[in-house]
Amino acid sequence: MSNERISMFGIDIDAIRMPQAVSQLMTWIEGERGEATKFVVTPNVDHTVLLQTSAGLREAYQDASMVLADGWPVVFASRIFGKPLPERVTGSDLVPALFKAATSTAPLKTFLLGAAPGVAQRAAVNIHRQYPNVQIVGTYSPPLGFENDAEENQQILERIADSEAQLLVIGLGAPKQEIWIDKHKHEVTAKVALCAGATIDFLAGEKSRAPKWMQRTGLEWAYRIGTDPKRLAKRYAKDAVVFPRLLWREWMRPAIRRPDFSK
Repeated sequence: MSNERISMFGIDIDAIRMPQAVSQLMTWIEGERGEATKFVVTPNVDHTVLLQTSAGLREAYQDASMVLADGWPVVFASRIFGKPLPERVTGSDLVPALFKAATSTAPLKTFLLGAAPGVAQRAAVNIHRQYPNVQIVGTYSPPLGFENDAEENQQILERIADSEAQLLVIGLGAPKQEIWIDKHKHEVTAKVALCAGATIDFLAGEKSRAPKWMQRTGLEWAYRIGTDPKRLAKRYAKDAVVFPRLLWREWMRPAIRRPDFSK
């Protein structure tokens, strides 16, 4: 891609809006597959924290074909640092936007990898109902620890290949989904892969997203904690401690162009 990339927190983030992202992804999907699957990652606060300790996640981010700011704090930080990202582009919004872009003359063949057993199948039913130009050609919920099982990984790769999917939506959670696709990008036959977190759960109706006003005002994290406190409270507590330190470290970098607040 030829668009500008913004460097923050050790990540190079594409400074693009949703329509540009969808257009580029459709171009990749409609074109020839290259040497490796092009994959998309979507950094939020939790990712920026994980990147500090996960070498595998850092490598995946370096190899990603598209990096989109999922979290509002990441977008706000870019504006504070004087190199603003145009908007937040979440994986949970990107997948439906891509589905809407599919046409009847070229149905989008999609494989759903991840979520709990049965969830992807329910998502497939909803997708078929809402997006008639999308074909869910395969779903699979891998067992716990699959990423360390060579035979299981080979079977997953064969399932994707047999399905002839153009698009792979991965909902395995970070950093597992990013590390997995980076490791297997030369073997996955789909042209594009999206690391999409809980998107399959949202499409299945298994989980609900925050109201639009909470998404727009950066309060989606509060809604998510309220709906899944057991799983998310510890994560967000850690992020609340570590992320301000990362902000300060980034602010002190000599290359940062700070805004002039005296004007």
